[in-house]
Amino acid sequence: MPEPLSDDFGREVTGVRISLTDRCNFDCVYCHNEGLGDTRGPMEPSENEMAADDIVRFLEVVEGYGVDSVKFTGGEPMLREDLEEIIRRTPDSMEVSMTTNGTFLPGRAEDLKAAGLDRVNVSQDALDQEAFAEITESGAYERVIEGVEAALDAGLAPVKLNMVVFEHTAGYVEGMVDHVARNDGLQLQLIEYMPELTGKPEWNIDIDRVHDWLADIADRVEHREMHDRKRYYISDDGTAPDVDLDDGAVDPDHPDAGGTGMVEIVDPVENETFCANCGRVRVTHEGYLKGCLNRNDDLRSMGEMTREEIAETFEAVVANRVPYYGEYLVEGEDGEYELNEKYLATPSAD
Repeated sequence: MPEPLSDDFGREVTGVRISLTDRCNFDCVYCHNEGLGDTRGPMEPSENEMAADDIVRFLEVVEGYGVDSVKFTGGEPMLREDLEEIIRRTPDSMEVSMTTNGTFLPGRAEDLKAAGLDRVNVSQDALDQEAFAEITESGAYERVIEGVEAALDAGLAPVKLNMVVFEHTAGYVEGMVDHVARNDGLQLQLIEYMPELTGKPEWNIDIDRVHDWLADIADRVEHREMHDRKRYYISDDGTAPDVDLDDGAVDPDHPDAGGTGMVEIVDPVENETFCANCGRVRVTHEGYLKGCLNRNDDLRSMGEMTREEIAETFEAVVANRVPYYGEYLVEGEDGEYELNEKYLATPSAD
């Protein structure tokens, strides 16, 4: 495998996150709403979405730069009718994962697994049907539950449940932790709420309180190198299995493997350590590269997406990557983060 490219801050880029569409059949209240668009169901890519050939060509090029993992996202990526084809044509050297709301997993999970999908993250912000409907503005709760079961049945375990933690969901965290501890094959990823995406700062909660609570009840706490994240292992009977863990998965054949859930917090807001450990480049559904999820002023087009243009753009984006907190934004004397004037002049998307 080729050596990965590194940016000026010593961060190797080993993963890419590709948005396949901005369409979604949910309208979650905390989302940045990249666009509901046409949500009749899975269909061929629209004119403003990268074709399967373009996506595969991009992956083949960045494989030559040491990228060994890809995560397909949206919107809702399963609104792409050609998703299985894209996954099947993804280079064999890459781990393939996907984020989804789960509504289209029933009937497709087995085909996705057969195509080469390794892992799946399913958004599930509450176990209560009415609360779920209020947060997602959809009536698809039962379908999501079926989707999680379909993913487990297809062998996509462990399935990570993504839960955004803010005022609307804070009261459901304990129940969700119990849920993953009691159900084999499930893990929980608690995602810090980003007020700047919704304009609702009053919905924010102190994520450190969640860390402290998990540390108090966890049987085991581990450090994950990626983003310097902590993992909390919670058992439903007060005992954690003393077994080797591979990417958070407990060996299912171990006699003490049952009844333990892994909970991880993704907390990027004002977190310099998180940004200092980021090794991903983003790709928009329209075919733009960006070095940081939080920025839209660093977009670079891959043009007609020839191999030469892809390689040139990828090298430029990696070379210009900047940690969002601690560099692009710096902490001022009042404790608030301010834009670093050094980065006021940024490349255009043209």
